[in-house]
Amino acid sequence: MTQTDGGGMTKLTLLLVSSLTIMSIITISPVLPQMTQAFSGHQNAAMLVRLILTIPALFIAITAPVAGRLIDRFGRLPLLSGSLLLYALAGSAGLYLQEIYAFLIARALLGIAVGVSMTIVVTLVADYYTGPDRQRFVGIQIAFMSIGGILFLTLSGVLADIGWRYPFLIYLVALIILPFTWRFLYEPDRSIPVTHASINKVKAPAFIYFLFVNTLLMWIAFFLVPVQVPFHLVGLGVKQNALIGLAIATSTASSAVSSYYFHRIKGNRTHLAIFSLGYLLMGCGFGLLAITTVYGLAVLALFFLGLGIGMMMPNTNMWVMQLAPPAIRGQEIGKLTTFWFMGQFLSPILLQPMVKQAGTSGAFTLMAILLPVIALAFVLLNRMGSIRRYDGDLAPAGK
Repeated sequence: MTQTDGGGMTKLTLLLVSSLTIMSIITISPVLPQMTQAFSGHQNAAMLVRLILTIPALFIAITAPVAGRLIDRFGRLPLLSGSLLLYALAGSAGLYLQEIYAFLIARALLGIAVGVSMTIVVTLVADYYTGPDRQRFVGIQIAFMSIGGILFLTLSGVLADIGWRYPFLIYLVALIILPFTWRFLYEPDRSIPVTHASINKVKAPAFIYFLFVNTLLMWIAFFLVPVQVPFHLVGLGVKQNALIGLAIATSTASSAVSSYYFHRIKGNRTHLAIFSLGYLLMGCGFGLLAITTVYGLAVLALFFLGLGIGMMMPNTNMWVMQLAPPAIRGQEIGKLTTFWFMGQFLSPILLQPMVKQAGTSGAFTLMAILLPVIALAFVLLNRMGSIRRYDGDLAPAGK
């Protein structure tokens, strides 16, 4: 294994660490109805249980920028081991915690762990690979995250039918992955030492914040799936947690497909065109989900939703990697992580009032109208030269 291209085990280790990111939040999605019942004696149980699902996203968002700065100054790997240990301890705490606020604290610590580990692993991908190799690996990375989500969601649904606490066992998989990071990951070479003063002089183009805000909107919309779909399916008469987990895993499976083939989908298309297509697919998915009363069609709707988000995730990561100067790459990826998970955290807070007023179908209908409008906006942006000059491998990084 060289320190320029990375060996097969290096790639596998990066993929394994990446899989922990997506499972950190959605793994317990199938047990939300059961948890709501278990804490039904608590005031505002419905909202607090949804926060148990999403509060890691808030702390990922808070932690990632700090992690980005630390890894740019002190290296990628020193923080990774501690974050994986914290991940296992905080994630599995649901096995024994009894108080709902103790759950929230443990999930916050889980978010801190993911904020560090995700920022490190995405930055390492950018460090290890360039050009077409990077584009291909980013697609595989997102696909692997999605495949991990399928396995973890399916297993979570099966374990939930035994008892709602058992899915928390899944978080201990971080302890299995930890030794791989010690053996197969390496700190990237830095031929030119980067000082704190020089880092402060390097800037990414302001346009990068357009991508950050778009990431926020993207996840506010998509996170209706793990937060609201379990309750929607129960309303359709689905009683088995395994079926709920399987339905949500369908969106994860289809996102794996579109992520894996991202380099082919992208081809000569602009990043803006990919966003347009992704939002259109998500709008179709939400529209079908809003009108269906049949489990099979709901699964089909989730398939479309996964296709859309699956191509937009690597599209965003690739574009940010292109725009971010290497000296501050960790910082910029940390910011991307912040907006990514802030969207997940804000989703139930912003959309739960609509769910209360119009039901889950009402929230899905809103997205079915709004997302195609956003898709059309990206079509128009794609025609603007002032925007397109940032699009592609020749984007003016750091200027």
